[in-house]
Amino acid sequence: MKFAALARSAALVTAVALIPATTAGLARVEGNAGPEFSKLFAVYQRVKASYVEPVEDDVLINGAISGMLAALDPHSAYLDGSDLQRLETMIDGNYSGLGLSVVGEDGAVKIISPFRGSPADKAGIKAGDYITHIDGELIYGLELDEAVARMRGKAGTSIRLTVYRPGRDEPFDVDVTRGVIELEPVTWELQEGNIGHIMVNEFSRDVGADVFAAWKDLQNQATGRLNGLVLDLRSNPGGSLDEAVALSDLFLSDGQIVSQRGRARGESITYDAETVFRGDIAEGLPIVVLIDAGSASASEIVAGALQDHRRAVVMGERSFGKGSVQSLLPLGNDAALKLTTARYYTPSGHSVQEGGIKPDIRVPQLSDPDLAKRSKFTMRESDLRGHLINELGIKDEDLENDTRTDPRFQFTAEELEQKGIEDFQLHYAVDTLRRTSPNSVASRRK
Repeated sequence: MKFAALARSAALVTAVALIPATTAGLARVEGNAGPEFSKLFAVYQRVKASYVEPVEDDVLINGAISGMLAALDPHSAYLDGSDLQRLETMIDGNYSGLGLSVVGEDGAVKIISPFRGSPADKAGIKAGDYITHIDGELIYGLELDEAVARMRGKAGTSIRLTVYRPGRDEPFDVDVTRGVIELEPVTWELQEGNIGHIMVNEFSRDVGADVFAAWKDLQNQATGRLNGLVLDLRSNPGGSLDEAVALSDLFLSDGQIVSQRGRARGESITYDAETVFRGDIAEGLPIVVLIDAGSASASEIVAGALQDHRRAVVMGERSFGKGSVQSLLPLGNDAALKLTTARYYTPSGHSVQEGGIKPDIRVPQLSDPDLAKRSKFTMRESDLRGHLINELGIKDEDLENDTRTDPRFQFTAEELEQKGIEDFQLHYAVDTLRRTSPNSVASRRK
């Protein structure tokens, strides 16, 4: 898809900066600030005087703020009213809609990942898809917040999405029934061979405590001692940094979990394992962390921490590569800035920005029949317009090393279906733990 024309018009919008809420305030700023603010004031006056229809001040102000933040990076945004309420609802993990994590890309709506088990996930929406129409109406060029608002709605109501999927020749329609997205942030099950499987679907409130409760329940379900754990972070778009730290802390006895570095005082912070509190709840039991291109942000913090401390083997596909921290900065009672204020680093000092977390063992999801067509089109942070550049200067060819075919995995989706394997990555992780004694998996990481 080509968005060059829209990108040019968007660049004009981003030239507008933050302005006060009244004309009098604008005049004061124009008189006291530099030439760029004079240009801003001149644009404001021309629009107010000459636009084809009268324009309210709040429309211009909100547009100016949104344009300024859009010029920074894909994750900074101005939130007010319903937009702020939606973010707070997402953090609580309960809302009505489709269950998608999306980002705006040159006027298009791109899917980072569907939440596992959500209506969108069940309808077959995949990471890297574009949504081009909603109920037959083109949404290309629409503000992301407005597109998201249109996708929200009462549980039980239906919506038709037109989806463009890289690797396919034509767009296609998908009918999705909205639901109450009570995103169980943590689900778990006991696999054959006393292997625990904990799925972390997002990092909302209390995820660390929920994983601890899941671990205790798996121990109660097991016949005897658990033989290993698969910590599944696939298609997890992230969330709370604090909860990522809390989850990592469950399986680390000591050492650094993550550090963040920013410009402002107080934004450079190191988070360490709380050795006095609990220690490693799994007591050295072998752990496999599963990740894919939809594993972002907080998911990458956990995978990076356990990988760097050699506490877990990371399997799957290279992760999304979002290595930045967003802070919610209040602007009065009903508005806030979601502003990128720092980069974060794994314990070894590695920045995941653009490059993501590279798995120790690459395991493709061979049970996905579209994988061969879609692999080279998979969207990550490095594909987003205006993304932060990794200051270590990672080369493009280095980022693509994980696309090389591994000869161990020359199976077709049909062969896996005949074997009754619906999730090859999980099957491989569980089988690895089942076939390998606890000591040998641990020793390979030392």
